[in-house]
Amino acid sequence: MSKFDEPILVVPRDVLFNDEADAFNGFIGMNDRRYENIISAFPKFEVKRRGDMEEDPAYKQLVGYVIITSDNGKTLVYKRLNGGGEARLHGMLSIGVGGHMNDVPEASNIEEKLYINAGRELSEEVGLSQEQLEDIEIVGLINDDDNEVGRVHIGVVFKVTVEEADVASHEEDTLELIWEKDDQLAERSPYESWSELIIKDAYGR
Repeated sequence: MSKFDEPILVVPRDVLFNDEADAFNGFIGMNDRRYENIISAFPKFEVKRRGDMEEDPAYKQLVGYVIITSDNGKTLVYKRLNGGGEARLHGMLSIGVGGHMNDVPEASNIEEKLYINAGRELSEEVGLSQEQLEDIEIVGLINDDDNEVGRVHIGVVFKVTVEEADVASHEEDTLELIWEKDDQLAERSPYESWSELIIKDAYGR
């Protein structure tokens, strides 16, 4: 199946940001009052063809975005290589591993769907097993309406701490992996916009 025919989870923008005061650019954590307002719209998701959504800002595609850290103060950075599916992001660095969300009919609620999708992406891209993801948690949301990619996506940001040796690229034609000290993340470039915003808002760089 072509990636453009993939059925993905989306939420109408006017439902997601029912109160325009909740619209934001950047990263917001779970303690931000806007977080609960926005996440409460997720159960109103629709399943749409990805190709139809890529150029339709009336919908926000739900994307999992997992920050992988180690217990020695490092964060996984990856470079999107030319073999990746999103040509607009080739050559860019990212601190978030993930992708589009698909429906999971057996899941009992939207939160379970989000976690299942995030776990699947981590298994496919960096080889992490379910046992290694026991402490994965949602830490916030990321949004950026200032560019054409960001206008049609909203990211659910997860965080998980693992052993560095457990991580390996399973998509060597699309991802180059680098472990970087947290206090040196900002020294690398160019990051895609979501990573730039998270480093600025969550890491204080």
